[in-house]
Parts: sequence; C-alpha cells; structure tokens
Amino acid sequence: MSPLVAVLAPFAAAALAPWLQRRLRGATAWLLAMVPAALCVWSVTMARQVQADGAVTWSRPWVPTLDLTLSFHLDGLSLLFGVLITGIGAVILVYAGGYLADHPLLGRFYAFILLFMGSMLGVVLAGDVLTLFVFWELTGICSYLLIGFEHEREAARRAALQALLVTGGGGLALLAGLLLLGQIAGTYDLPTMFERGAAIRDHHDYGLVLVLVLAGAFTKSAQWPFHFWLPGAMEAPTPVSGYLHSATMVKAGVYLLARLAPALGGTVAWHYAITLAGATTMLAGALLAFPQTDLKRLLAYSTVSALGTLTLLIGLDTTASVHAAMVFLVVHSLYKGGLFLVTGAVDHAAGTRNVDELAGLRRTMPWTTVAAVLAALAMAGLPPVLGFIGKELLYEAKLQAPSAAPLVTSAGMLANAIMVALAATVIGRPFFGRAAAVPAAAHEAPAALWIGPLLLGVLGLACGLFPEMVGTWLIDPAVRAVRAEPTEVKLALWHGINPVLGLSAATVLAGLVLYAVRTPLCAGAARARGLTAWGPAAAYECALSGLQHVARWQTGLLQNGYLRGYLLMVLATVGGLTGYALLTGPALPVPESWGTVRPYEVLIAGLMVGAAMLIARTESRMTAVIGLGVVGYGMALVFMLHGGPDLAMTQFAVETLSVVLFVLVVYRLPKFTELSRRATRVRDALAALTVAAVLCVLVVSALSFHHNSVLAPYFAAESWMQAHGRNVVNVILVDFRAIDTLGEITVLALGAIGVFGLLTLRPTDRSE
Repeated sequence: MSPLVAVLAPFAAAALAPWLQRRLRGATAWLLAMVPAALCVWSVTMARQVQADGAVTWSRPWVPTLDLTLSFHLDGLSLLFGVLITGIGAVILVYAGGYLADHPLLGRFYAFILLFMGSMLGVVLAGDVLTLFVFWELTGICSYLLIGFEHEREAARRAALQALLVTGGGGLALLAGLLLLGQIAGTYDLPTMFERGAAIRDHHDYGLVLVLVLAGAFTKSAQWPFHFWLPGAMEAPTPVSGYLHSATMVKAGVYLLARLAPALGGTVAWHYAITLAGATTMLAGALLAFPQTDLKRLLAYSTVSALGTLTLLIGLDTTASVHAAMVFLVVHSLYKGGLFLVTGAVDHAAGTRNVDELAGLRRTMPWTTVAAVLAALAMAGLPPVLGFIGKELLYEAKLQAPSAAPLVTSAGMLANAIMVALAATVIGRPFFGRAAAVPAAAHEAPAALWIGPLLLGVLGLACGLFPEMVGTWLIDPAVRAVRAEPTEVKLALWHGINPVLGLSAATVLAGLVLYAVRTPLCAGAARARGLTAWGPAAAYECALSGLQHVARWQTGLLQNGYLRGYLLMVLATVGGLTGYALLTGPALPVPESWGTVRPYEVLIAGLMVGAAMLIARTESRMTAVIGLGVVGYGMALVFMLHGGPDLAMTQFAVETLSVVLFVLVVYRLPKFTELSRRATRVRDALAALTVAAVLCVLVVSALSFHHNSVLAPYFAAESWMQAHGRNVVNVILVDFRAIDTLGEITVLALGAIGVFGLLTLRPTDRSE
C-alpha cells in the first residue's frame, strides 16, 4: 500500500460512514475502526523498510506547468505520528460508538472524525510544503466541525469559532512562510529543502520565514499566548477531546517544528524563540490546570503544559532533547487519550465530571479504575510505565541544555510536580476517596467505553516493561529524521542511581505535597481569578469585538445604499492611485505634434462640454436627459469623423434608445431638489475633475506611443480568412472572443430576468 492510499482511505470511509450507520447501527463503530486499525498495522510493518531505506516516497505531477508535484514522504517522524494517529483513532471510533450510541447524528460524527484522521495523516505524510499546508487547513476545518458538533449549544459554537479563527490566522501566516521558504530553497520538496538547510539559514529573509512558520505552529499547538482556544475546545464531545488532545490537531504544530528542524533549526533565533515559548507555555498550562475541578478542563490545561514541554525540547535542539521529545510524545498521547476517555466514562456513568462531587468509584467502576490508574501513573512519571522513562529523559535533556540549564531544569521540575499533583487529583478522590453520593447512581460504563482507555493504559505499561521494542522500531527512526543524522536510541527502565533519578524522586515528593495542600492553594487561586480579565483570552474577545465594530463602520461607509457614494469611492480610488503613480513614476511622453484641429471638431467638443456642464447645473430632469443625449450624439459624430462608422451607428442607436427610455421614465418625476451641502458638492466636483484630468493625461500619453502592433495585422489578415468577415471589430467580438461575448450576454440576460421579477412583484394582503 502506498502512502497515497493510506491518506485517502479515511476519506473514503468518511463518505460511507453515514450510510453504514443507517444500516448497521451498533456495529458501525467496530467496522469503521478496522480502517485506522489496518493503517496502524501497515505503518508498523513499514518500520523495517523505513529503518533500512530511511524513507519511502511517492510522487505524481500535480501542476506540471508550475513544476508542482503531489508527493508523500514516510520517514521515521511521520511513521511515529502515523502510528499514533491511526492507533488512537481506532480506539476513539469504538469509544464514540458507545458514548454517542443514541445520538441522531452519529453517522455525521463518524464522517467528521474520519475526515479529521485523514487530514492529520496528510499533514504528517506530506512530501512537500504545499501538500502539507492543504491538509493543515483541512485539520482546522474538521476541528471546527467536531468542536461545534453539538451546534445547538452556543458555547460549542463559540468554542469552534474561536479555534477556527486562532488557528486559521496562524495558518495564513504559515502559508506566507512556506511560500517564502520554497522561494528561498528553490523547491517545495521537503527532502530537497533539508539538503539546502545551510543556504536557507544564511538567507537574509530567514528571520521573516522563522516568524511566519512559528506563528502557524504556535497557534496550532496552543503555545502561549494562543493557548486559550484549547481549553475552550472541551465543549466538543469527549471522543473529540480525547482525539484532539492526544494524537491529532494540537500535535500538528509540534510535528511542523520537528519536521522543519533540519531546514530552519540550528540557529540562535530558533533556539531562543522556541525554548522561551515552550517554557512559558509549560509553566502557564501547569499553573492554570492545578486549581481546576472539572476533569476535562483540568486535562485540557495539562495538555497545554505538555505541548509546551514538547516545544521546549525541540527548541533545545540537541539529540538528547529530540530523543526525550519523541518518547514524551508517545507517553502523552497514550495517557492523555486514556484519561479523557476515562473522564467521559465517569461522566456517562456518574453524571458529573467535578472531582469534588466524585468518590469511591473503584467499587462500581473497576475496569475504568484500572485504566485511570495506569494513565495516571504515566502522567505522574512513575515506574514501571513508559512515563517514568520519559520523565527521566526530560530531565536528562534539560540538564544538557545549551544555555540556562539550571533555569530550564527548575521550570521543568515545577511543571512536572504539578503534573504529579494533577494525576493524584484525577484518581485520588474520584476513585479512592470515601464513597459519597453523586448526582447519578454510579455504575460501570459499557464495555465500549472502558476497553479503549484500558488498552491505552496497558500499552503504556508494556512499552515501559519492554522499552527496547518501541525504541528500536519507532523512537530511533523518528530521532534520526529530526536530527538528519545517524543516531542510536537506547531506552531502559533503570539507569542506576544518578542525579536524574534524584530529580524524579524529588518531583514525585513535591507533587504529593502540592496535592496535600491543594485545597488551600486553590482557594487562594480563586481570589486571583480576576486577573484573567487581562489575559490573552480577554484580548481575543476584545479583538473580535473590535473587528465587528470596524466591519459595521466599514460597511456603513462603503455599502451606504447611495449610488453616488459608490461612484465616489470607485472614482476616488482609481483616480487617486493612478494619479499617485503618474506623479511619482517616470515622466510620461507627450505627443510631438498635436496635428490639425478642424473648426467643426472644436464645435463638437464645445457642445459636449457645454452639455456636460448643463447636466451638472440644471434642476430639470428632462433638461438633464437632453444634455446626456447631446454628449452621446457628439461622441457618435467623433467616431464618424475619425473612421469608425460602425461605432458611430451603434452609438446613435444606443443614445436614441437611452433618451427615449429616460423620457418615458422621468417625465413624471419632480424637479431636482438640492439636498447636499455646498462642501459635499465641492468635494464631488474635485473628485470628478481629478479623475477627468488623470484620464486626459493617460489618453494623451497613449497617443504618443508608436509601436508595431502584432495583433492588428493578425486580426486584419485572419478576419476574412477564418471568419469570412470584413469588419474586424465585429469578427473579434463574435468569433475570436465569442466566449467573452456569450458571458456578457448571459450576465445581461440574468440581470434582465431579475429586473423583470422585481417589476412583477405585487404587495400581498397579510390580513387574509
């Protein structure tokens, strides 16, 4: 199976999902889960080939004229992400079948989640930056549909819009950055771009590219100050939250940083920008998560902290930090997916997610309790799960940081201690506290709701007991892909007694202390919640409100309902910009000779100018109509005198018809009433004179150009030979540009139909 088939398979399944749900009902989730499960197995089987060859590529011409290809690239990094996306995706589909069993739109949900899965696979398997960006934006659209799935709730709609606007804004910056990066590298192909990394980093536009790319990555992965959209996304159904936080959209930004590290990494700007953002997000997410009592909100903020940790590790830009990042990526995906699914099962069975209202669930929900304990052990970094190995690697990487190692390690220790306290909060009172009454009679959730989190917990335990397997097959190829150099990864549960083990023990002890004093600390944090009114979330609301105010003002200005206002805007813009170009640009040529001006030409011009002035000054509509006719007939005479009889006849016909229609329409209307102020009339006059002067200059300058036309001899020779017509203008309109003419006729016909429909409308008597 090629990478293209792997990407398209979820999209094909999404198209069939609603139809399958209508016919298979409860079996649909298990059937659809076979698609990502098969893709996960395929990804694992590709590991040996990736280890041997380094990468598997597939490409086909996309837009040959622009030298663009549709390419997919499977290396160690995309293999690791692909296994997580498809493996956890299969678990999420089975879980959703039980969690949303009675939902009337379950088929639509399956379609959305599979589209999300396919989009993420497209991101991690893309072989060029343009393909990557297409799927990148698809993930944003799919997340919008999933977060706002329960669209009847205003909170869900607001959260979906917030996620779309924040990540979409970053996506626009990313598009500019990727296009500029492709221009600098001379290619959009990722492997070729990596080979030219030194030239990219030495380019004078490297700083701009870095800022634009980081804007896209930071918004997608909820880095501070863009972190606020991710906790808001908890308004989505629990299966969406579990998938979003563990293996999909929020990890896309981390993937992008790791993917582009060979091209953009290795500089001081890269190191400090990413490290600072990651450290800030790591601490902010942990501190915001600590006082939360809603399990989903607590887990959401802890995800922000984990994403900050991953970003920090990539910013450190060492082999040890990348090694730690890849292991922690697996650890976080397994335990966070499991904890979100456990939260959904608890909410489903007990009727609440509030940790202060839950207790003693271990007796009534034994399987869910086992899954929760295994996930919490990984979150706290306790042996023998893979989370313990990941935490030790985190400390090892931070101790080897190129700069400010003590500060980075201390910040990491504080964040990890809070994670230990949060893990204790998740399982302490809800599962092992003294039994208490809960809003609903607690009971074990259906098997579909505890099998998934239990499987993820067991996988975390198995990877901790047998780390060599995951290290050899997944972590080692991923590290080699990010570092773009041969590396050797060795994972072990026990490294002996060393400073890293001491830091791990101190972290656990500090976390338990924080858990013990959590109640008074949370009470103090509650008094400081007013500070959030000045945070990034409040800034987003102010920006959104300001945007709406500006939109209303701009609409009132430009769409004011007055034709003269529209004309003034158009003419002022065209005349102003053109006039500015004429004044600041090179001098325009002037005709060497004005030729002979005949008396009757002066007379015709004088009549036209006089008629135009009469139109502007008259108070009679009929007089204005006559003045318009004089201007039109004068132009027809000019056409006739200068060798354009066909144009003259057309102009005569149009002007005659226009005058007749105007007379029929306006003869019953009253005289003009002077409603505008003098200042307004002066403004309009200046705008009209400016546009007229600019057009006059352009026409005069155009007459001074003498160049040999290529089109004129061609049309003169071919009009008779191909179209059998001697009137070149008519032949061009009817034959050479027939499609254009047909389009114009179609527009006029549609306009006429619309006008006819409006004229035939009759007011209805609503009293009947």
